[in-house]
Order: sequence, then C-alpha cells, then structure tokens
Amino acid sequence: MADQRGVPTTGLGRARRLASLPLGAAGRAVRGAGQRLTGTSAQEVSRRQQEQAAEELFAVLGELKGGAQKVGQQLSIFEAAVPGEFVAPYREALTRLQEQAPPVPFSDLEPVLTRSLGADWRSRFQDIDQEAAASASIGQVHRARWRDGREVAVKIQYPWAGPALSADLRQLARVARLARPLVPGMDLGAVVEEVQERMLEELDYRREAWSQQVFADAYADDPEVQVPPVLDHGEQVLVTEWLEGTPLSRLIARAGDGVPGADPAARATLEGAAPRYIGFLLGAPDRVGLLHADPHPGNYRVLPDGRLGVLDFGAVDRLPEGLPLAMGRLLGVALRQDADTLLDGLREEGFIRDWVDLDPEELLDFFEPLVAPVRHPTFRFDRAWLRGVSSRVNDPRGTAFRITRRLDLPVQYLLIHRVWMGGTAVLSQMGVEIPARAVVDRHVPGLELDS
Repeated sequence: MADQRGVPTTGLGRARRLASLPLGAAGRAVRGAGQRLTGTSAQEVSRRQQEQAAEELFAVLGELKGGAQKVGQQLSIFEAAVPGEFVAPYREALTRLQEQAPPVPFSDLEPVLTRSLGADWRSRFQDIDQEAAASASIGQVHRARWRDGREVAVKIQYPWAGPALSADLRQLARVARLARPLVPGMDLGAVVEEVQERMLEELDYRREAWSQQVFADAYADDPEVQVPPVLDHGEQVLVTEWLEGTPLSRLIARAGDGVPGADPAARATLEGAAPRYIGFLLGAPDRVGLLHADPHPGNYRVLPDGRLGVLDFGAVDRLPEGLPLAMGRLLGVALRQDADTLLDGLREEGFIRDWVDLDPEELLDFFEPLVAPVRHPTFRFDRAWLRGVSSRVNDPRGTAFRITRRLDLPVQYLLIHRVWMGGTAVLSQMGVEIPARAVVDRHVPGLELDS
C-alpha cells in the first residue's frame, strides 16, 4: 500500500513482523525439535524450517518496498545471530527480491529528471531509451546518447526512494535490540547507526558523482581498471559514460564452478579478472583515499579490451590515510602464529572488549581459515572452501561459533569488513586460483611476509 504521494506505507504491523524475525526463527527451532521427537527425520525438519524462514523473510522484506533491497543487504550484519540453517534461506530470499523488482515507467521518472537537471534536461541528450537497462535498490538505469554522441548511462532515483528508505531503516534499530542478547560481544547499536548514516548518504547522487569522478581521475589511462567519468548530475540523477562489458555476475553463472557444461571461456576470463578485482578493492584506498564498499559482482564487468570496469559508487568509505596499518600488522601476526600478540592487537583495535576473556590459541585457530589464502604464493578460492569456513563458524557446537559471538566489529572497520568478506565470497563464487599473497602484500599496508 502507498499514501497519496506514492510513498509505501510503513505501519506498526510491518514493524512488528520485521522485529519478530529472530523470535520466529527460535519458534521454528522449537517446533523442529518437537517434530524430531515424533519421528520426522532431521533432514526433513531442517528443510521445512529453511523454507519457512525464507518465506517469512521474503514476505517481510517484500513489504518494505523502496527500502527492501538496501535494508536486506545490511541484514548480513546479523547473520551471527541467526542459526546456521537459516543463513542460506536469508540469502535466497534477498536474491528473489532483487530479481523481482519491476522497472518503473519512464513517465514516472521524468519529474525527477526535471528537478535534478532542470526543465531543459532533454536538450542534453540526443535520445534516451525509455526502457530501463537495469534496476537497482533505489533507482534504475536508462541507456541514452549524450549531446556529443557518446553512449551514456542515466541513473535515476525512484521518486519515493528517500522517504521509503528512511522509514525502513528505522526498523534496523529494532532488529539490533532483539539480536543483542544473541551476539553479546558486538555493539550492534553502533554498527546499525553507522549503517543508517551511510545508507542515507547513498540517496544523494551528488555525493556519488563526486566519489565516482575522484575514482575516474585516479584511474584514468590505467591499463587494468576503468571507471566511467561523470558527465552531469543532480541530487537524484547521475549521468556517466556507458561501459560496454560483461558483468562478473554473468561470467560466474556461465563458468559454473564444478557444474557440468560450464563455459571454459568464461572460466578463463574470470581467472584473468579476479586479481584485478581484488586488487582494486584493496588498492583504491591508498591510491584514491576512498574505499569502494560494494563488492557485489554485478558492479564489475570485463571490458572488451580485458580491463575491469567498475560501477556504482554510492557506497564509499573515506580513508584518506588508506587502509589501517593495523590490518597488515595483525595479519602478519596471525601468519607468524603469535597468539598472545594477536589477542592484544585485536583488543587494542576494538575487536575484543576489555571484559571479554578469550584463549589466545583458540583465537589464533579461529582466524586460520581467514589467513590461509596468503600462506602460499597462490590460493584457490571456491564454493567448497567457503562452505567449509562458513559451516565451521556457524556450528554452535564448535569453538569458532563461541568466539564469533564474543567478537565486536568496530564501526571504523564496518565497510572494510564488508569489502574483505564480500570480496572473498565473490572470489569463491568465481572458483579461481590467484596469487592472493602477492596482491595482499602489494595493497595491504603494514604487512610483513617472510620470503
């Protein structure tokens, strides 16, 4: 439902349903235990619970309308508070939301173009395709021809995106309050406050235009990476050069790691693109003073000349000094297996609160899968490896699960963590073997690796 302005409503009933998600999961777990006592197999119970969890989340997020995808992207913060069997349904539901987002008629977007670019906005284009080329969480992209003949991308924000997203974001705080007892080591309130602030920043395309042009200038004539320059912009409209290429997400689907009938050409393309992808994510802070904080493979594409094209600069972290030196130092400490120094260093950086007591050797063992990719000159990232790491962390019977619940995520590392973990997940989707050690050694400051 929407009000007379076309803004999706955000009633108390929906807030209650969103807030009840963690409690609903607990209820399903109790029902599952009862079903096992009556003879239903554990596998069947788990399958039913996953289906119910996915459908419940999909229904709640589906009602969030304008903010659904943006809020949904941030629910990964709370995965530590969700039983392991519900993680996959969460992600599946979010994928369905993205796939089912219908494009908005161009006529509904024309007032946005007028407000942002002026009443004469049509004079700046030779023509503009009224069919959307792509849709995103708070806007959609139309292909057009600029007045000088260049192909351009016109990113237009949905008219109701601001009010809808602002209202939906308020529900994150409610989720954080409910999840706090489940992750006692993490200051979820501070994390949510940072998420809300950064996501609201994404509504101002003037900020995104500035960020993208800074990247475009820094990577001009780069032999490996291309960022399309900005030609025009307003508060809700962004016009950039068009990048013709194949998205990494499409290549990943074609390559089909471990799937019969996979495209070997796509596999070879990913092998070449992967080092450039992770090198860009880790190297930009030193080069630009900014972190591109959205590692989703749909934002990156392989251009016809082999370079990596980068899009969507709405989520950017300002790191004028580059990545924190402590990142490299702590990674080096873990590689050297100095458990006591690792514990002290993580506590100093705010990942472990003063009153939290952890065994140094258990902590070192917990981080081993995360540092394994740089122990050797090359490392193969694939889905099987990532599933193994995820299962280990989400097994409530294991030490890793207990440690996860006692670690904090300092707000200054929020987007860095998103890039590090998200980038690792994308590499695993690619199923590639890359010189991860050399890439990390080149771009992560403070890291000292033995030769």
